[in-house]
Amino acid sequence: MRLNRARRHGAARLPLRASPPLIHRVMATVNAISCWYCDLKIYALNEPLFRFGRKHNMILKLWFSIGTGFGLTALIGVTWILIWQLFLSSDTRLSNLFSSLLFGFSPSLRISMSDAGYLFISTLVSVSVHEFGHAIALASEGIQLEYIAVFIAVLFPGALVAFDYDLLQALPRLTSLRVYCAGIWHNAVFCALCGLLLFLRPVILFPFYMHAESPLILEVASPLSEFLSPGDAIASLDDAAIHSMQDWIEMTALLDKKILHNSSDSHYFKGFGAVDSRKGYCVPNALLEDGKNVQLAKNQSVCPEDFTAFVKIYCFDPSKSVDMDGEDVDLGRKENALCLNTKDIVNLEKCDGRGKVKKNGSSCMCSEDESCLSPVQFPDLMWIEITYSRLYSRECLQLRSSLLDSNTSSDAVEQTCGGTFIFVGDMISMAHSVQLTEYQPRWGVFLSKYLPNKLEKSLICTFHVSLALALLNSLPVYFLDGESILEVALSHFTSLSSRKTRKIHQVCVVGGSLVSVLAFLRMTFINFF
Repeated sequence: MRLNRARRHGAARLPLRASPPLIHRVMATVNAISCWYCDLKIYALNEPLFRFGRKHNMILKLWFSIGTGFGLTALIGVTWILIWQLFLSSDTRLSNLFSSLLFGFSPSLRISMSDAGYLFISTLVSVSVHEFGHAIALASEGIQLEYIAVFIAVLFPGALVAFDYDLLQALPRLTSLRVYCAGIWHNAVFCALCGLLLFLRPVILFPFYMHAESPLILEVASPLSEFLSPGDAIASLDDAAIHSMQDWIEMTALLDKKILHNSSDSHYFKGFGAVDSRKGYCVPNALLEDGKNVQLAKNQSVCPEDFTAFVKIYCFDPSKSVDMDGEDVDLGRKENALCLNTKDIVNLEKCDGRGKVKKNGSSCMCSEDESCLSPVQFPDLMWIEITYSRLYSRECLQLRSSLLDSNTSSDAVEQTCGGTFIFVGDMISMAHSVQLTEYQPRWGVFLSKYLPNKLEKSLICTFHVSLALALLNSLPVYFLDGESILEVALSHFTSLSSRKTRKIHQVCVVGGSLVSVLAFLRMTFINFF
């Protein structure tokens, strides 16, 4: 019977179900616990929610009437998009994106334990918001709740609302639509709220965090772990200021693309390496005498560890490329280079336009007892200067405090609170070896560095889960809100007989359930095969 099918909402995905006989109601008040299911029934919220709903019933009815329009639009729109992407669209990426949004995840996604924790909490919050939407809608219509329950079925959290279904059936159809659409509507509004909070994070966190100054390192792995530590801030990459994680990713991608581009044109050293026309160092001639002349091997460095191959170049315009076939390279043999210790180079004057301008107006000239050398780079061995600061080290904090109380120079603070090192290696692995945040604690409480990222991840996860619940419950599928919404909508907006209405409803629900299963299987097949 229809009455037995519709008792209550469950897991924010089950339809409203009718109350069983009184004896079963009494049994239902006991918390259920089994090996695969347990719940906690809450009665304390019944009266507060009912009073709130009755007190503001006019405003709430208007609010949920807007939700009814949204729910009906979502029912038609989501169903049509699902049919279109399954049977009519040839764009696999677009179809997979919609399916991922609909089901809340992609089967190819690898979820860690921490991600599972975010997903669990986000699901519990989202289904609670969904069910509270139904509960407040019921209260605004004068229907008393029996209880609100939070449960875990297998490993999935959920919530449900129990109430007198017979009383809802006796009310006008438009009232039922407001109740059935309330969960979808609240999930959609909750998505918008999460998006707004994500957008306003810099403003919300401004009293406690500085934003877009320099990205702060949360975690660091090889190959940068020998140079950087958690709590360090990345100031620049090859003298280009880094203010955000986006700057870090874009700059590393740009530098990697540059060396790959060089490897395909005449600037590449005949298959042996590329001279970077942007980098040049004034190396003392005495240091050159200690260097080791080597013959470059194809596509790899022949210098010992911590040493890099250099070639001598004359003053050049940084905006122009080095002509490897001209006379700008002073090596005699083009496949020869000089191995120098990387640590001896980093603090030397630049001769590539990055250093101080000389008296003659040139910015790329060295003194008479110096030579301008540029590192030879390979696609997997790039030469990158990284400047960092250690804002929260004990020495730095002590120097900052002494700077306020004495005449300690700011240069001393900069030297103690940071430095510059040269990384020679693969650009992509370097970029992904650090986990960054754009927020720096204002008060030097380093442990709070994780809060902005955790907040961002929680909001993003909750946004996706709530969106998935809104879209999924919009479909005319068995045990979802869309089934009840379609049934009431057909009865309210058509003049068909109840028998024809039931047949159309049954066909639509069977078809919707089948299409949804096919969409899920298609997404799974695309990702795994």
